[in-house]
Amino acid sequence: MDLVALEAIKQTKYAYMRCLDTKNWSEIRDCFTEDATAAYSGGKYAFDGREAIVGFLEKAMGSESFLSSHHVGHPEIHLESETRARGTWKLEDIVIDTRFGITIRGAAFYEDVYEKGADGRWRIRHTGYKRTFEEIESRADRPSLKLTASWWGTDGQSELDAGL
Repeated sequence: MDLVALEAIKQTKYAYMRCLDTKNWSEIRDCFTEDATAAYSGGKYAFDGREAIVGFLEKAMGSESFLSSHHVGHPEIHLESETRARGTWKLEDIVIDTRFGITIRGAAFYEDVYEKGADGRWRIRHTGYKRTFEEIESRADRPSLKLTASWWGTDGQSELDAGL
């Protein structure tokens, strides 16, 4: 088993998640092969090509009112050759959309295909997930709930006074 390749694939997936949550659309492009495909939400949202995938992500998640936390773990990565691998990842995510006053929580399993390029870098050739569950809650139903920090609205600083 090639532990270096496994770690490189993990780093690609972790960068993808970080870029989603920080809305780093330019860096996320480099996580995908040019001809990558995606099938999110059990295939409800399917895209062909890196630009189509990134365009969808930016449109769906680009607003500063859309705050997300995507956590993947429990990777099961299988090297099929020196340049191809498959991976299954457990996803847990939380989305807060202040524009619509909702919080969404869910879990899923990603099924990915990775390809090692001529430059030696592993990239996502295909990604997609199918939900194990998803729930939505109106933030208005919880009157004491207040967003006290966001990367964009408060530059990542909490508005809470720690008394220091």
